[in-house]
Amino acid sequence: MEHIHQQEKKQFLRLFEKEGIDKVERRMAIMEVFLGVEGHIGFQDFMTLLEKEGHRFEPDFVKKTLNLLCRYGFASKKKFEGRPTLYEHRHLGLHHDHLICTKCNKIVEFKNQQLENMRVEIAALHGFHVLQQKIEIYGLCADCLKERIRLMPLSYAHEGERGIIEEFMGGSGAQLRLASMGLRRGDEVEVITNRGEGQLVVAVNATRLAMGRGLAKKIMVKPNGSRKDLQ
Repeated sequence: MEHIHQQEKKQFLRLFEKEGIDKVERRMAIMEVFLGVEGHIGFQDFMTLLEKEGHRFEPDFVKKTLNLLCRYGFASKKKFEGRPTLYEHRHLGLHHDHLICTKCNKIVEFKNQQLENMRVEIAALHGFHVLQQKIEIYGLCADCLKERIRLMPLSYAHEGERGIIEEFMGGSGAQLRLASMGLRRGDEVEVITNRGEGQLVVAVNATRLAMGRGLAKKIMVKPNGSRKDLQ
């Protein structure tokens, strides 16, 4: 990769001097910092990175330089749904697509040859000449999905299971009712009886509470083992 970066710096100097771009040395300093960025970066984050590297450039000069890097093929702009423009290093001849987590904003680059071949075949079947292509898949990354799966409505818990109350769903009326029962976020709750229908009986702070299934669905808990786990 370092060899490729050295080549790009030489191309940068040759191309910018040929095109009569001014302040080439200052722009080269920006280019060098940008080449050290892994993945995607927003403008403000890049400005912060430049300052950490000891550079003090006007934002307008940096933005114009990034635009020049994009114009001459050293960088590319990415506009993902619901977020500001991001910049990434553009490697010649290398194409990749993106997985975007809608919760934590993580962006994962991936390349799949089967997918590449399929796109060529689809275009050929329709007599279509491809000029550019991209696939953006929005969803939840493995870490966020794992966290989401860990939460479940109290009504789904089995007899003997324990959980930590993480949040309450529903309107203000339901939340007020739950609060009046003495339930708080962070409380540990143990399911005493749950037959899959009708009322549940749970224990919270050594107190038994009976509640309807509809209300139990509004209590989101993080599983915390069962009674036999402690034996």
